Amino acid sequence: MKIIRKIVENYKVAVIVLACIVAVYFMIVFVIQSAQNKAIALEEQVNTADSDINVQEKRRIDLIGNLVDCVKEYDKHEAETLSAVVDGRSTSDADIENATTAIKAVAEAYPELKSNENYTTLMTELSMTENMIAEYRSNYNKQIKEYKRYVRKFPTRQFLGMLGYEIKDYQYLDYDAPADAPQDLFEVD
Repeated sequence: MKIIRKIVENYKVAVIVLACIVAVYFMIVFVIQSAQNKAIALEEQVNTADSDINVQEKRRIDLIGNLVDCVKEYDKHEAETLSAVVDGRSTSDADIENATTAIKAVAEAYPELKSNENYTTLMTELSMTENMIAEYRSNYNKQIKEYKRYVRKFPTRQFLGMLGYEIKDYQYLDYDAPADAPQDLFEVD
């Protein structure tokens, strides 16, 4: 009976030790795999941030060119309208013969000019677009910083190496932009 009791007790200990070993093994596998999953998620965040910048730069190209063309055309239309009104008044001034005609000429209002509103809208759009691009560029650099910090840490670096994960070499955006602001946006072609 003692022998059977010892065998049963040793069997229980063996099962408990084996269960602990299996549990530790699965914990290690999950920790290592979660390191790779987080690196992949951070990599996707960097790619998304890069894509966001491209979307905003495309928006800038599409929107700003069209707005500038619109403002130029409206300026041209206003200048032509104002010239026609001034020319019309100067020829009618010579022909004014009575007080009624003079009163009509004075009472006639000049057309309401709206170019200043167009310029204000254009400047607002330029400012908003450039601010959005700067914000997205800043976010991109933050995402790269987070990714690089994560993949370089211990023990993550070793875990990723064991799994064969290739660490991406993302570069921070270079702000080597010209110091001069764009010139002659409203130059008549």
